Amino acid sequence: MNTETSQPLADIFTRSKLQITLSGSETDEEARTAEKQPIVGISLFSFVNFHEERVHRKRMLAVGFRLFAKFGFDEGVAGHLTCRDPEFPDLFWVNPFGMYFGHIKPSDLVLVDHIGELVRGTRSVNKAAFAIHSQVHEARPDAICACHSHSMYGKAFSALGRPLLPITQDACAFYETHSIYDDYAGVVYSTDEGARIAKALGPKNKAVILRNHGLLTIGGSVESAVWWFISMDRCAQAQLLAEQAAINGWKDLLLVDPDMAAMTHAIIGTEAAGKFSFQPMCDMILREQLDCWE
Repeated sequence: MNTETSQPLADIFTRSKLQITLSGSETDEEARTAEKQPIVGISLFSFVNFHEERVHRKRMLAVGFRLFAKFGFDEGVAGHLTCRDPEFPDLFWVNPFGMYFGHIKPSDLVLVDHIGELVRGTRSVNKAAFAIHSQVHEARPDAICACHSHSMYGKAFSALGRPLLPITQDACAFYETHSIYDDYAGVVYSTDEGARIAKALGPKNKAVILRNHGLLTIGGSVESAVWWFISMDRCAQAQLLAEQAAINGWKDLLLVDPDMAAMTHAIIGTEAAGKFSFQPMCDMILREQLDCWE
């Protein structure tokens, strides 16, 4: 990984507003050109410099938004996908407020600080919603990306206030690596509420179910965080269907044996597995939506 040092943030404040010069800083036209370059293979590689890694993360975040739109995870202006800047890890790239997920390109993303103040970009940001993400990123420095939206099955399942059960192979990816935030205090406007959610997520989990709200996933890459959200929503759907079938007279749910669930998790629940699982969907978006990186 790149070991290049960067200028301390304390030295780059101007007129009480954060102004930064990103490594490899480019004109808008150069940025658009760079972001059109095709991806090569699965992103299990090192980057030459911060600029190259930044371009990659923004591309993957744009693909993530397109996937969320394709799967119907958008709900009005609700929802955020955020990723750390590789050069300034206390700054985050995020979707502009009020922009449809299915239209977002890398050039649309805005850069904000830990309290949601705009650092780079011209569009506004939903600071209230960022109250969750800022605290999650602060509590989990290993989280490169955090994903939250009000997906249909995620919010339906969250009303049960229960964890996912190991009833399928796919669900084992979350075996003992997700938790419940067993409270609902209305729309999250304060970082205090965000801090409680981050505490519920814990130091090692990849996801937390927010009761009466929805799902939140994190990852050591944009790719894995997006995949965990997609997979978790599908697992929630599968459990809702299976439990309904059981209620209607079918036999009780059969759980995967704990040892086998743990063994399965060690194969499909890793960071590398999340990245690999994301790749086919990334390829799909890049073939279907040619404007994704414009």
